Amino acid sequence: MAAAGTPALHRLRKAAAARFAELGFPGPRDEEWRFTPLAPLARIPFEPAPHDRVGDSCSFRIPSVPKGVIVCRLSEAMHKHAALIEPHLARYADWKKHPFVALNTAFVCEGVFVYVPRGTVLEAPLFLDFHAGRDDDGRVWHHRSLVLLGENSQVTLVENYSGPMACTYFSNAVTEIVVGPGAMVDHYKLQREGDRAFHLAVMQVQIGRAANFSSHAVTQGGQWVRNEINAVFEDEGGECILNGLYQASGEQLVDNHTLIDHAHPHCASHELYKGILDGKAHGVFNGKIYVRQDAQKTDAKQTNQTLLLSDDATINTKPQLEIYADDVKCTHGATVGQLDAEAMFYLRSRGVGLAEARTLLIYAFANDILRRIQVASVREELERSLLQAHHLPAIDAGEEDV
Repeated sequence: MAAAGTPALHRLRKAAAARFAELGFPGPRDEEWRFTPLAPLARIPFEPAPHDRVGDSCSFRIPSVPKGVIVCRLSEAMHKHAALIEPHLARYADWKKHPFVALNTAFVCEGVFVYVPRGTVLEAPLFLDFHAGRDDDGRVWHHRSLVLLGENSQVTLVENYSGPMACTYFSNAVTEIVVGPGAMVDHYKLQREGDRAFHLAVMQVQIGRAANFSSHAVTQGGQWVRNEINAVFEDEGGECILNGLYQASGEQLVDNHTLIDHAHPHCASHELYKGILDGKAHGVFNGKIYVRQDAQKTDAKQTNQTLLLSDDATINTKPQLEIYADDVKCTHGATVGQLDAEAMFYLRSRGVGLAEARTLLIYAFANDILRRIQVASVREELERSLLQAHHLPAIDAGEEDV
């Protein structure tokens, strides 16, 4: 890689564009896209967003930046920090195999670059905001973010995607995160775009020796959404936690694909994804834990739970284990159900109204994810939006544990 506008970057873009032309869009025979129809996306003639709008659409917020920490737009980083960018950008998310990563790479020009040097701890969360405007109807965005954590550093990172309700656009985002040895990343991805938005995001995470990466992915908007998280243990002793909460109603599609690659021994992963589907919404969960032959002493758990609030809502769930080592502890499972009739009857028999009883049960289901969110402002905002999405009254603080 090289700085923006250099021959090396132009060659990368050209190669990625050629690769996308070869790959094309995934078809119905592609198992990874079996339940994610691309026809709604393919029939809209999206135009690339103008370069100045791409820059205006991404920003970051942090109270203070410790010495040595770099937080800037990707275009600026390509000019000023090429030595940091070159070994990493477009190295991890595989644009040679993934058509939408190839498309993103072909148009790479803007996003956010974060560098936290060795031994540095960011006490306050870093917010990365990606926002479409009212004039962005019919446009496609290819935001690219690169996050580098030095040895024993720590950061809390919040990616927030939003946009107007009456705007049809396509957000095709790629985020690459490198977690150095002993480093810790607490990552949040909040997808709260308008009802007509298309959203596809690929996050590639490289986890170093004794490093810790935790992800909390919340999806609450968009008509067509696909989230992909791929995490690779690059050395021993690492830990990866993937938590997800997705809500959909109407005819929304929400697809979550995850892959945790246990490439080294003595690593642990814990994954919990929960879905709340109403109306004619369609949910997809495809999660794989891959344990390589040398990855002995792996400890991995994967769970997907879905709450169906209507008879027309559907979920396709496929938790998977692919294990080539013999000294491991791995479990996986999935459950699909409706609101507990006995619990509903219990609440109603004690004078709790129908709407409030429904509120309590939905909240209790989602709270298993919400309570894991350590950023108070994010957790409180998600609690409010959860209730508003189902037209539910607020829960009194004293009733949260009912």
